[in-house]
Amino acid sequence: PGAPPAPSRLAVSQEVPSGGSVRLWSDYLNVRLHPKSVYVIRQYMHDGDCGCLEAFGQGESLLQDPGCVEELEDRLHFYVEECDYLQGFQVLCDLHNGFSGVGAKVTELLCDEYSGKGILTWGLTPASSNTGVTAGFFSPQDSQKNIYRLMNTALGIARLSSHSSLFCPMSLRGSLGIK
Repeated sequence: PGAPPAPSRLAVSQEVPSGGSVRLWSDYLNVRLHPKSVYVIRQYMHDGDCGCLEAFGQGESLLQDPGCVEELEDRLHFYVEECDYLQGFQVLCDLHNGFSGVGAKVTELLCDEYSGKGILTWGLTPASSNTGVTAGFFSPQDSQKNIYRLMNTALGIARLSSHSSLFCPMSLRGSLGIK
């Protein structure tokens, strides 16, 4: 006779949060985020006007809009004012899609506005590609997506590392998701 096994602490709930539909990635989290910590890019939502955010330039141009930059700065200042001794920032950013451009502009903004603070940037790529090989051949769409990934990753690494105190690319693949 032994004690029953303890429930796994690593079990992840696949259930939708009670009370409604899922619209954002943060709806799946078990931890509730402060409303000021999530900034929704409306035109790139699942039902948005523009579809996918797949190119570096698309992400970079989002932060050319003065209203967007002002909103981002307001949200950032909300948290910075709560700090007794701000030492720096950590930025996690996808490298393989348009969010590399968003991350590049955000790190540039942080570097300009908080020049004496450290910026540790993690450039992330997916563990697996969602483009597959059909019967041993790549479709033209797959090669175009791979070119976008390559360009996004190269531009992201160059721009993120130039505005960061330390830039660390991370992937579970050895190739940073580039074929």
